[in-house]
Amino acid sequence: MNQAKNVLVICSTVLLVTFSISTDAQPRSAKSETGKSAKYTIENCINRFSIDRAEETKAGFQYWFADPTFADGKSLKLSVVAPHSAPHPPHVHAEDEFFFILEGKAEVFLRGQWTPIGPYTSFYAPPNLEHGIRNAGDTPLKYLVIKKYDINNPVRKDFLKNRGHEK
Repeated sequence: MNQAKNVLVICSTVLLVTFSISTDAQPRSAKSETGKSAKYTIENCINRFSIDRAEETKAGFQYWFADPTFADGKSLKLSVVAPHSAPHPPHVHAEDEFFFILEGKAEVFLRGQWTPIGPYTSFYAPPNLEHGIRNAGDTPLKYLVIKKYDINNPVRKDFLKNRGHEK
């Protein structure tokens, strides 16, 4: 029962962090809760996992539950990394991000140090600090990434354009 309570607290925290990134989740252009001009609908606000929509990566695959083009740069991504692999080497970028380990054994990197972490553990990567993640186990590593992309950054504009967002 204690573990279930902990998972509930962690999931609530993840949701709180996700939605506190921006206090304006509803677009300003929406006329009303039920108006036809609203950007967000019940149909496009629910995203059920589908392996057919997953994107292959060099270390496994990723699935965008909330693509950066959907909610003004806010994103929620599932990453699955093969055993003893990494999605990419440690790197730096202007945005901060949260990682939440669902399954597997991860090692996370910050300030020159690798540290092992496991399921139901979060890792915060502050902006402009070198960070990374890799699978340190013998089974696939599954984790969520919560991030707000700076959609005005020229590098991110190219990224978003390649994802079908023409702004």
